[in-house]
Order: sequence, then structure tokens, then C-alpha cells
Amino acid sequence: MAKHGKKYLEAAAKVDPTRNYSPSEALELVKQTSISKFDGTVEVHLRLGVDPRHADQLVRDVVVLPHGLGKTVRVLVFAQGEGAALAREAGADYIADDDEMITKIQGGWTDFDVAIATPDMMGKVGRLGRILGPRGLMPNPKAGTVIPAEDIPRVVDESKAGRVEFRVDKTANLHVPIGKVSFEQQKLYDNLAALMEAIKKARPAAAKGTYIKRVTVTSTMGPGIRVDAAQSQSMEATE
Repeated sequence: MAKHGKKYLEAAAKVDPTRNYSPSEALELVKQTSISKFDGTVEVHLRLGVDPRHADQLVRDVVVLPHGLGKTVRVLVFAQGEGAALAREAGADYIADDDEMITKIQGGWTDFDVAIATPDMMGKVGRLGRILGPRGLMPNPKAGTVIPAEDIPRVVDESKAGRVEFRVDKTANLHVPIGKVSFEQQKLYDNLAALMEAIKKARPAAAKGTYIKRVTVTSTMGPGIRVDAAQSQSMEATE
């Protein structure tokens, strides 16, 4: 069993592990119990009532958080011609429009946070699956990152503003960041509300029974704080 330090134990003592807190109370606590010296990330962990072994019960989508994630998002776009020009105008950090960039990525370079591709580039991008896939960087139509050239400006803007992809793992859990500990509590609340709404909309038709079973928020290195699942599903952002 892992041993925790004095700071963690002091933070954990502020949390009642048997209680389901309201979203506002939980977010107030998550700020109070952050113990990292740096500006930690606030994450949401959800237990879903789905069976990921069945393709018709996978939960995967994207959400644009109204207040972003509090970090600089580096965007790479796989596109040529008009698509590459649109990506440059939109402020993409990197443009992969030739074999030189493809080769660089094949060599292990992945200094970007989001990868977007036009359909005509997927033949080349497919060769990068072993590099991009394990890092969650592989463009995918279901995640809205394989798009026509005319959609590039919108998706680049959304990515830099706080566009977050979520996908259920093999154990039926979701793990999604919603901002930084330094965020005002209301901004974290709005981001959490936007995420919960997106997750509700992503419910598979084949999912039976209780869909959202458990909701927990935590900060980097901080203790988990259980959120009342029913209240979390009725949240409304202020903006």
C-alpha cells in the first residue's frame, strides 16, 4: 500500500470519504486540498455504467470548455495546399505538409498537444499510428480531428480555446482535465458543467441502467473528492 506524505494526509483529512459533495463544495475543496508546489491540474474521474468491450457502448466525444484548460495548446495540422494555408492563417503551431515533418514524427518527435488532419493526408498519417496512437494524438473522425480543409480554422481555434477529447477506458472510466487549481471556482464549475452535459449527450443507446455511477474530482497529487452524481448531471454553466 502506497505511503502518503504529511501534506497529503493533512489535505485528505479535510475530505469526508463517505460523503458525496455538491459540485460547488467539491470544487472549493479541490482548490483547498491541492498540495503541489506548481499550479496543478483539476481532473474529473467518472465511473460509467457501460461495457466498453462492446463497440455500441463506447463513449467518445469532444467538449469545448468555456474557460479553457489554462495552458498553451500546441496544434499540428496535417494538410497540403489550401488546407496548409488555412492552418497557417488560423495560427496552427506546426504544419505537416511534406514528408520531412512525417519523417520527424516517425523519429519520435511529438512536441504538440493536438493533431488535426484533412482526409487526403490520412494515408501518410496512418503510418504514424505507432507513434501517435499511444499518446492519444492520432487524428480520428469520431474525435472531430479528421476534417475538410474549410473546417481547419474552426477546429484550430477550438483546440487552442479548450477543446478536450474524452474516451472511456477499458475499465469503463473517464479521466478528463477541466482546468487549473488557480482558476476561479466559478470557472471550474462552468467547465465541469460543460463536460457533464457533453458526457450525457454521448450516452450510447445500448447503455442500460445507471449511466453515470460515480463522479470524483481531484487535483494533481491531491486527494479524490466524491461529487453527488445526480447534482453533477443537473449543473448549468453561468456563461
